[in-house]
Amino acid sequence: MFRRVLIANRGEIARRVIRACDALGIESVAVHSTADSNAPYVSEATTSVCIGPPRAAQSYLLPEAIIQAAIQTEAQAIHPGYGFLAENALFAQMIQQERLAWIGPPPGVIRLMGEKSPAKEAMRAVGLPMVPGSDGLIDTLDEALAIAETIGYPVLLKADAGGGGKGMRRADSPDELREAWVSARGEALAAFGNDAVYLERYLTSGRHIEFQVLADSWGNAVHLFERECSVQRRHQKLLEEAPSVALSHEQRMAMGKRVADASAAIGYVGAGTVEFLQDPESGELYFIEMNTRLQVEHPVTEEITGIDLVQAQIRIAAGEKLWFTQDDLSIDGHAIELRINAEDPDDGFRPGPGTLSKLTKPTGDRVRWDAAVEEGSRISPHYDSMVAKLITWGPDRASAIERSLAALDSLEVEGVPTTKSLHAAVLSAPDFQAGDLRVGIIPGRPDLSEGGD
Repeated sequence: MFRRVLIANRGEIARRVIRACDALGIESVAVHSTADSNAPYVSEATTSVCIGPPRAAQSYLLPEAIIQAAIQTEAQAIHPGYGFLAENALFAQMIQQERLAWIGPPPGVIRLMGEKSPAKEAMRAVGLPMVPGSDGLIDTLDEALAIAETIGYPVLLKADAGGGGKGMRRADSPDELREAWVSARGEALAAFGNDAVYLERYLTSGRHIEFQVLADSWGNAVHLFERECSVQRRHQKLLEEAPSVALSHEQRMAMGKRVADASAAIGYVGAGTVEFLQDPESGELYFIEMNTRLQVEHPVTEEITGIDLVQAQIRIAAGEKLWFTQDDLSIDGHAIELRINAEDPDDGFRPGPGTLSKLTKPTGDRVRWDAAVEEGSRISPHYDSMVAKLITWGPDRASAIERSLAALDSLEVEGVPTTKSLHAAVLSAPDFQAGDLRVGIIPGRPDLSEGGD
């Protein structure tokens, strides 16, 4: 086992990794910008290193500074968290070249899964179902029009190097596709330096369902069931839960096995997430992408399985074989995660940086509060606006919803706007309580919904 691990991240996820290190008896190294000098995670780590000024491009996105901090503090491994450099294959490769351990999948797998078209080809080859569309990247508008005519409208143009909805355009007709061809490629080029796109049939009112995978370096892989992440705003998740009410036990276990087998087949190591869209008519799951890192919503999986995913990442990176089999895993109850952000949902989700003048943490049975900040902390304008993740568990979905509402009611935040009221509206909505979820449709807030976008 490692003696000391450096965490190449900040905020909530840095605190989460520090807790896992503490539980394993591992010393932790926090890196921070000058803006984060007084952040809670910095004082909670065993030691810390300042790596640059507030701008992420001059601190958290500098591989050389992070690796130098690891060498300076004699860390043996680096955990990337999520965001920043977590899915940067070159960063992972640089770490390994310094003979440090990378707590994540092999760089080649990160690179393969990082571009949507090669990832789809690889996963198709190992048996995962694909949304009908182009076999690969599209070179011309005429080719896009011909494919759309074959599979039928609406269709979706998607950037090959995309994420977060950038370089993604829906088209309901040939004329709209002509416009989307220009705008999607232009946005993709500006955001990613790559204007390559592919085309898929657009699944109106589909559901977003993802499977959690753990794989070791010995060729063993298991799935830890699925999460439902359909409550989104412009392709950004707002609320997640596990398991999904949309899957039968048979469908869950069959697709889970295919996902675990596919992960082993591509040489995956560590924690990963395979994401799907579910066709609302057929119930079929179609592969979207694989995230080669820990997900923000990993706590709901931990709550229903009892597996600490961050500890598992570290143990696997240290060379351990999986210490359980698929037959050892089962679903216990239901869990819900709410992302409490310093944003105003009634003003276009505008971030509201500032100081938390008051923070009364939520209370209740089986309530988990994974926080980025404490009372008196500042939400910086330089980074994401997360305050905390509120996670609740119940013996069934109705109980989990009830506990989430009660926990929200006990939460008090002053000094910054939050998404608390939005979450209360979603949890109270009859559609949500009935499990009737669709991507882009925010239950209880039709004014914020995007008609299945």
